[in-house]
Amino acid sequence: MKYLSIKEWASDDRPREKLLNKGVNSLSDAELLAILIRSGTKEISAVELSRTILTKCGNKLSELSRQSVAQLKRIKGIGEAKAISIVAAIELGRRRNASEVTEKQQLTSSKDAYKYFHSLMSDLSHEEFWILFLNRSNKIIESYKLSQGGISGTVIDNRLILKKAIDVLASALVIGHNHPSGNLQPSENDNQITDKLKTALSHLDIKLLDHIIIGDNSYFSYSDEGLL
Repeated sequence: MKYLSIKEWASDDRPREKLLNKGVNSLSDAELLAILIRSGTKEISAVELSRTILTKCGNKLSELSRQSVAQLKRIKGIGEAKAISIVAAIELGRRRNASEVTEKQQLTSSKDAYKYFHSLMSDLSHEEFWILFLNRSNKIIESYKLSQGGISGTVIDNRLILKKAIDVLASALVIGHNHPSGNLQPSENDNQITDKLKTALSHLDIKLLDHIIIGDNSYFSYSDEGLL
């Protein structure tokens, strides 16, 4: 059976032409991915290769977003250039989500803080620790990534947090980090970090309003649980 390249398909079936003629919403995830990787192999088309990629990720875009360049290159037909294109596109999407949560947003609840942190840390395969510095109206002055670690944790230095809080004239803080495992329960280390930081900030008359733990599309709030 002769293999047909995408160029030999009917124009309505080609991803790029389909996007132009029918709109981006008409394309499947595999077809969108095919546009990114541009070409397949001698054996399979870009769309079929894209389906292979998605299958290896459980057909979940959230799992695809956790893949590194090295992990993607393990898939037959995916070289460095294709892997970089996929990772870059995913990062653009993540940054787009983050940019929607504009500076000077006012935090009125743990859900507001969760939305902000989720835009920064969703789908990460490693742990990150972020801080939101707030003014007296609980509006965000600045967001700051304090540390980045492996799967099991990050290192937190309270001195850096205090210095930054003073530099930006913060009146309050909300801290947050993700659990790549998806488990929302705080660890003993999480509790110790929260207690020590709360005490240190109190000496500067700065409030620790909440500590948010990000999981899979959900969160844990120290404030909501009465732990602050």
